[in-house]
Amino acid sequence: MTPTARDALAARLRAAGSVYAEDEADLLLEAGDGDPVRLRSMLQRRLRGEPLEVVLGWAAFDGHRIRVVPGVFVPRARSTVVVDQAARLLHRYDRVVDLCCGAGAIAVALLERVGALDLVASDIDPDASDVAAENIGDRGIVVTGDLFAPLPARFRGAVDVIAVNAPYVPTEAIATMPTEARDHEHRVALDGGHDGLDLHRRIAAGAGEWLCPGGAVVIEVSDGQAEASASAFRAAGFVTRVERDDAVDGTCVVASRPV
Repeated sequence: MTPTARDALAARLRAAGSVYAEDEADLLLEAGDGDPVRLRSMLQRRLRGEPLEVVLGWAAFDGHRIRVVPGVFVPRARSTVVVDQAARLLHRYDRVVDLCCGAGAIAVALLERVGALDLVASDIDPDASDVAAENIGDRGIVVTGDLFAPLPARFRGAVDVIAVNAPYVPTEAIATMPTEARDHEHRVALDGGHDGLDLHRRIAAGAGEWLCPGGAVVIEVSDGQAEASASAFRAAGFVTRVERDDAVDGTCVVASRPV
């Protein structure tokens, strides 16, 4: 496509409110692969408000292209704070759970950074676990169910790290989220309950049964909720610290089970 046509595509995206119109135009052109009908369909979907990642079929995360499908939580760059902190605690062949795994982005990133792991990814949404299985392939096991319920018995008391991006948006705040998330991601991937930390408290209450002595939960949270989340883990007997990565606007709580 000529530069003039690319500029026209970017102009349509910009008029629809895209802040990164030129970058989006390049990605759509790449995905269209010279097929004008395909490109037109993708552009129309984007202009109707579908997330760019869903239109493309993938999201960029920690140097990887993670396959995504409609309805499933789209990986955000801020979640690399979880990857950073979890990777520092892990060695090859350690036992890891990617809890509330969504598309499996954290699991894929940890496998790349650390190497072979005894990994299980879990999500309550079967659409998410299906696409996570595609992304993880034969490098781990993917299960479907509520938090720890579907984990294999051999993981009980033996997990080195539980890496988590559980929903932490307060229920009433969902209405104020960008339409790309509010209207195009399953509510179960967003809703964290009245204060956003319902799942954090449940994870704090149940994680100790699954971690080995000295094992840790690394869980994403907003900066403003970090102390409340850490408090829930301390109440459950964990030693906690809060880690912040300003470069990606990411915050997580690292909660370690005492040895």
